[in-house]
This record gives sequence, structure tokens and C-alpha cells, in this order.
Amino acid sequence: MKTASPAAAWRLALLFLSVVSGASAAERINHEGRILGPMLVVTAPVLFNTAQADQILSAMQIMPRDSAWNEDVSRRPLLTNSTAMIARISSDLAASRRTLRLFEEMNFILVPDNQPRVDIRFLDYPDESDDLKAGSTDIGSYPLPTNLPVETWPSGTGALTLTQWQQDVNNDGGDRHAIVVMPGAGFIWELWQSKQVPTATPTWQASNGAKFPLSTNVPRSTGWTSGDAAGLPMFPALVRFDECERGMVEHAMRVVVKHSRAEYRYPANHFASSPSTTDPDVPAMGQRLRLKSGFVLPNNWTAQERSVALGLKKYGALVADNGGFFSISITPDQRWPAGCFDRIQTLAIDQFEVVQGTDAAAGPRSSGARTADAGPDQAVGVAAGAMLQGIATGVNATTHWSVYAASGSGSATVSTPDALGSRVDFTAPGTYTFMLRVDDGVHTPAFDAVILTVSASNPGDVDGDRQVTALDRTLVTNHLGQTSASPGWDARADADGNGAVTAADIDVVTRNFGRTYP
Repeated sequence: MKTASPAAAWRLALLFLSVVSGASAAERINHEGRILGPMLVVTAPVLFNTAQADQILSAMQIMPRDSAWNEDVSRRPLLTNSTAMIARISSDLAASRRTLRLFEEMNFILVPDNQPRVDIRFLDYPDESDDLKAGSTDIGSYPLPTNLPVETWPSGTGALTLTQWQQDVNNDGGDRHAIVVMPGAGFIWELWQSKQVPTATPTWQASNGAKFPLSTNVPRSTGWTSGDAAGLPMFPALVRFDECERGMVEHAMRVVVKHSRAEYRYPANHFASSPSTTDPDVPAMGQRLRLKSGFVLPNNWTAQERSVALGLKKYGALVADNGGFFSISITPDQRWPAGCFDRIQTLAIDQFEVVQGTDAAAGPRSSGARTADAGPDQAVGVAAGAMLQGIATGVNATTHWSVYAASGSGSATVSTPDALGSRVDFTAPGTYTFMLRVDDGVHTPAFDAVILTVSASNPGDVDGDRQVTALDRTLVTNHLGQTSASPGWDARADADGNGAVTAADIDVVTRNFGRTYP
């Protein structure tokens, strides 16, 4: 979104007014076309299952817009052996397990940039662990808060306190993943088989520790494992409460299969095939699956189930690990409504298909990404309507305008939504945000937004002659500093209608200077 530059010549003559600068920075708009708003600063550890975490996450661009997790695969061609691979994934499981499962397992915590580091000993794969301490071969330095959640807490740990679960007082064992996210600095740290042993030095231990960037597509060292056997991060793939509340999972998920072959595909960089096989009908780590486009979402599915299904259709799921089910991970959030995922867990594996993936420099990561410019913000009158005038770079791209948000009870109609220049008409005053999308079918779509402030009258025409001229400018400047309670108050000079004649009224006239209203 851009802010129109004022007419500097006469503004500068009014030394008592602040000079408005040119275009403001564009909004942060994610790969799905959602305006993210300003990043929120994390000042203390925030657990995943809180309203505060929801607010922070909703403003984050989790992984780059063109990353494999955020890649639209709804139009990707199928693998030639897609049917055979899906049949193999299904037949590898017992008949009672041939449906999709959603397991409440992976949790996480958000930490500030200055989160203190603590020592952690890596027991099994220290040579494939990140952030080892200088001079050490098995001890890492990680930003682990005291309230670090460990896999399945709290929904799957019964009456145990978090401290008891961190220490595994009942010797339950398991994968015990733990995830730390630092939104400010832009990093993720992930552990597996993590445990706190109060009598040990250091007190924290894990099999392995992996660090991933949030804002680049730089992979880990080739061949290194992580909490997932594919060497992938788990955090970007988790189904979270906040996104299901918005109505769609906006990224690929992690899917677990019974057997995988001894190969990996981008973005994976590790495999774990047992028994080892190179059979092409067995999925490789990083293989991309999606829910069939022809699958019709049942009317009785919950909002949470629909959110997951929409994500599986558009972004799909990456084969990330081996296990005893065909499953994806959701957060163990106590806020999930009871039974909200019951119906989707009857979804048969044969409702999925395998698509051809793209590599590190292909698809949305290839050169030539498009750009979008929705033009400057506008102040217009409801009777006059407005013109949207966008700019798009590149060729062979489609463009489309849509109403992103509107205040009040009015509506807006874009006459030619697929044209860069289009008239828009309004039924009532209000504030309307329009989104321009530029899409070439290969790269991540480019988005930009513009705000139109629509008044009941003709903005800037303070003297009522249906044109914005020097007379309007003079009327405003002659009454600067007045309020509705001032002697000689002239409401016409209050261009924005807030009860005072200020620099904001000058801005209204400036943005519309030279306009004639029909």
C-alpha cells in the first residue's frame, strides 16, 4: 500500500505544518495474500497454546514466501506412479489404519532474542547437531526456557506437571520432541528424545539438536538428521490453533508413512529406510502428497477439519518420517473443541495423490518472480466512485482485484476485476481495502493492497462547488486550529469531519487537488 505524495509547493509555504513524506512502506502480505500487520516483539517466553502466541504467529511470515512449505501444489502434475505409490502407502499399514490420523503431539515455545542459552548434551547424533559449544563434541548451547514444553504436553500428559513431564518421571519414553522458535532473530531449534535430568551436568539432554532459519531457504548440512528422519524442521508444518481459527492451514504439513525408500527429495536432506529399499513405489523423504482436488468437503465437517483439508488440497504434505500410521501432526492444544477432528480421520489414504515436486532453484524459487503495485491510497466520495490503477511486472501473468476488507455496512463493486485499471463503485461510505494479485502459475503470487477512504461527500471539495481548487485550500488554511467549539467555526473547512481543522484536512485537499466531481 502506498500513500500519495502531497503537493509540496504550497505545503512548504505553510511553515507551521509538517511536510508529509512520500510513499510509505508496503504492507507485509504473506504467500496466501493475507495482510500480516506489524511484527510483535516477544519479550518473554510464550507457550504455543495461548492467545498471546496466536497474535504473534498471525503476524509472522513462517518460512519464506517461496519456500517448499508455502508452495502452492494444487496445479502440479502427478507422478506417473502416483496411484501405485498411494496403494503402497496404504497396503503397508494394517487394514484398520488406512485412514488419515491427526495426532496431538508437537508443541513449541516462542522466545525473545535475548533468551539465555543453556547447555544440552547430545547423546546419539552429536556429529549431526547444530550450535555445539566451542571446543565441545557433544554439548550444545540452546535458548531453552524453564517452561520448555515437550511433545504431547499438555493434552496428552494427564495430571503430570510440565516439570514432571520434562523429567519423564514415569519413564514413558517416546520421541519427546521439543521446539523453540525465536521470531525476532528468525530461527528454530528442534530436539528429539529431550529430557531434563536434575542430577546430571548439564541437566538437559537429547539425541540430536537442529537449528533452522525462519527467513531463508538455506538447508541444513546435507545428510544430517533432525527431529524428523527427513532432516526437515517440524515447526513450519504443524497444524496450529490460530490458523484453524482463521479458516485455512496456509502451509504444507508433515506426513508420516510406514515405510520410506533410501532416497530424499527437496526440501528433505536425509533418509531412514528400514528395511532399506529403492523401490520407486515406496515414497522418498520429502515426497509431496496432496488431497485430491475432486474431493468434496462434507457439509458436516467442522471448521477445523475444513481448514486442514483446504491446506492439504493447496499446499499438500511432505513425507517427513516413518511410523505406524498415515498421520499428520497437530498441536496438543487444550483449546481444540472436543471431537473437532473425528470426521477427517475417516479419510481414506486413496483420497490422496503424489505430485511432482520442484527443486531448490525451480518452481517459485526460480528467477523471474512477478511484482504487484496497487497504487496510492485514495480519499473519494461515495457518489464519485474511484479508479483502481495497478502495476504488474512480467509477462504471462493474470491479475485480479478483490475486496479484502470493508468497514461499515456498505459494499464495493469492481467493474473489471481482472484488469489492472478498473472502476470501483460503493454503496455507502467507509474504509475499503482492495487487494491486487499477480499470478503467473509458477512463482508465489505477488500481492499489494490499497486503502480507499470513502466519504459521503466529495473529499477535498470543502466549499461545495464539486471541484478541488485553491479556494478549498484557502478555506482550510484560514481556519487551521479551529475546533467545533471555536467562535466563527466553519464546518466546511473540516474536510475529514473530526471536529477540528488540522493538517489532516490539508492532506485531504492535497490528495484530491485538481479533481472534479460529476
